[in-house]
Amino acid sequence: MSVEAKKAKQAVIDEIRANFDKSVSIVAVDYLGITVSQADELRKQLRESDVKFKVYKNSLVKRAIEGTEYEGLVDVLKGSSAFALSEDDATAGPRIIKKAIKDFEKMEFKGGFVEGKVYDKAGVEALADIPSREELIARFLGSVQAPISKVVRTFKAIADNMPESEAVAND
Repeated sequence: MSVEAKKAKQAVIDEIRANFDKSVSIVAVDYLGITVSQADELRKQLRESDVKFKVYKNSLVKRAIEGTEYEGLVDVLKGSSAFALSEDDATAGPRIIKKAIKDFEKMEFKGGFVEGKVYDKAGVEALADIPSREELIARFLGSVQAPISKVVRTFKAIADNMPESEAVAND
């Protein structure tokens, strides 16, 4: 193998390791069978959620993760492999890909690595069902806001039903 070819492979291995190190979630999928237009649509949806979608040779991924915390992913590196890499939202990649699997009926999860833990296919599917951080925050704020709103409505109802002479006297 020529020196240039070795340098090129090493550059890809370094890119893989850098992308994995920056990601809070890595999802491996078997993408065989989807069309180019479906792949483009999937990439667009992932990009909108700041998730990268990369296809790497399994042999280069194996070399990149050797001796790292990602080494547990070696078992999923059979057949065609693509990776959804998210730096911010750990569930964005699995959620979007789960929808694509349902729509395209071709792809399937192989496994993943999320925040320090290796997941099998079933584990990644479970992660895909977790709502986004924004949705969870909105639900939490809604649950906190509901009792406060109820108290405010109760006080307003009491004030509305109070005779004017008592309301003036209380001011």
